[in-house]
Amino acid sequence: MEKIYQYYKEAFNISEYDWNIFSSKLFKQTFRKKSSILKIGEIEKHLSFIDEGITRFFVPKDEYDFTIGFTFSNSFFSVYDSFLTQSPSTYAAEAITNTTLWRLTYDDLQTIYAETEIGNLIGRTAAEQLYLFKAQREFSLLNKSATERYLELFETRPELIKHIPLKYIASYIGITPQALSRIRKDIS
Repeated sequence: MEKIYQYYKEAFNISEYDWNIFSSKLFKQTFRKKSSILKIGEIEKHLSFIDEGITRFFVPKDEYDFTIGFTFSNSFFSVYDSFLTQSPSTYAAEAITNTTLWRLTYDDLQTIYAETEIGNLIGRTAAEQLYLFKAQREFSLLNKSATERYLELFETRPELIKHIPLKYIASYIGITPQALSRIRKDIS
């Protein structure tokens, strides 16, 4: 819990009073590599902070999975549209590596909003972070070539190449694994 406390202290200068309320609602949950965090049709009940690990959002298909995104240590994690609306998710989430999450339930987050000075700021920041991730991905898919998307991903998230199977990276940038192999060969 120390990592999340340091994050909130640095990002929000959270008071001891607010931290005590906030931390009393947090619970730790671990997921083994390749395990499901949320399945299609389930309702996202948590807003989480990734203490350690990498997660993936995806739409499973018969012949391949379409990867929507990844999240990494020290960032927020949630199937956020399902969380906000408390309706069934249209995509799934899994742990790519062994992953540890600090989690809040939807109801506990509402309590934090009501009982702390900083709760709304934390909630807004989580929402903004998740939105920006989505907007940047959409812009990249619409305006950049597959090679540019790969290079951008490699520059901004070099840890991807080490920990994430290439078939997921290919799916994320919108190409086949074979096309990714050609791109990697051309730029090496």
